[in-house]
Amino acid sequence: MRPSLYEFAGGEAAFLALADAHHRRCLTDPELNHPFSHPDQHPQHVARLAAYWAEVLGGPPTYSTTAGDHLGVLRMHAHNGPMDDLGRRFVACFVAAMDDVGMPDDPAFRAAMKAYMEWAVADVLVYAPMDSVLPADAPMPHWTWDGLSAG
Repeated sequence: MRPSLYEFAGGEAAFLALADAHHRRCLTDPELNHPFSHPDQHPQHVARLAAYWAEVLGGPPTYSTTAGDHLGVLRMHAHNGPMDDLGRRFVACFVAAMDDVGMPDDPAFRAAMKAYMEWAVADVLVYAPMDSVLPADAPMPHWTWDGLSAG
């Protein structure tokens, strides 16, 4: 049986490194810098981001048990108005951050990780319009080598 993406990536330490590298890349991007440099950003943003990605990609439910749920993530990013190409830039930073931290270079792994982030960005951007309506519930997504899992 194939390990989860979380396990294949290297577990908790790998996701902490990925979230940190991604955050640093976003801070240096001229378009992403603004949303990533807010003074009111949660002091544990990087650790929470790592826990969220880890949980979605097959790791332990640390985010759900300590920080919130998927609906909270959607709420946090909703109603920000037009995003232009922020989504594309965010994905590009994610892909580059995988290189920065030496994530496995396995093509199937890289494809699954990029596909997850493209899906995640699209999932969030659906609620970017100022008049968008959030769902009443949004279960935590689970992403596998084959994409979004139904269970």
